[in-house]
Amino acid sequence: MASETTQKLAVLIDADNARPAIVEGLLAEIAKYGTAHVKRIYGDWTGAQLGGWKAALLRHSIQPIQQFAYTSGKNATDSAMIIDAMDLLFTERFDGFCIVSSDSDFTRLASRIRESGRIVYGFGESKTPEPFRTACDKFVYTEVLTRPTEGDTTEAPKRRSAKELRGDTQLMNLLRNAIEAASDDTGWAHLGATGSIINKQSPEFDPRNYGYSKLSGLINGIGVFDTEERQIGNGKHIYVRLSARKK
Repeated sequence: MASETTQKLAVLIDADNARPAIVEGLLAEIAKYGTAHVKRIYGDWTGAQLGGWKAALLRHSIQPIQQFAYTSGKNATDSAMIIDAMDLLFTERFDGFCIVSSDSDFTRLASRIRESGRIVYGFGESKTPEPFRTACDKFVYTEVLTRPTEGDTTEAPKRRSAKELRGDTQLMNLLRNAIEAASDDTGWAHLGATGSIINKQSPEFDPRNYGYSKLSGLINGIGVFDTEERQIGNGKHIYVRLSARKK
């Protein structure tokens, strides 16, 4: 498997369940994980409901895939995406897939791709059902990718206070358990290793969901952890532990 920065990725977007306001942030986020060798978006382009996407397609070289709604109440777009994803998977040209949708119908697809040894990055709104989120290796809420546009009322998550963060039992347990798992005999844990454990346990975890750009900022914002920067070789590394005052 290629390293994360050189991964060849296939990006498949469900236009019926994604908004054009996310496109720039989405592609910038995907660039952190690898290079998008395929960028396709699926929907019925004969209607007016996808008009907002059309300008973004040319600007970002995203290929629109036409899918007519053959029967009322049935989502033909999902089927087209799933078939294309499997075709691309069988070519064995890609290291990972980016599935952009808030629809739980892609849960089995994500699981099947992972069974083949490929990485799955999911992108969807915070309302995305849990089965799809947890079927991905990494899931990013599109609210943190949105850039404000005229008429768009979606807001990025606001920064939570230390009191609010400490009151989030699920978050605190996740952080404590990950730090404990990554810690050495002194109780200190490398922040990178801690983040890796968190992502494996909770694919949808993202400091931006709490209003912080980085994990280190979130941990400092909570106020119950100690952090320490260490010079190791030519680089600086951050270590974290539960504060002695809070044990």
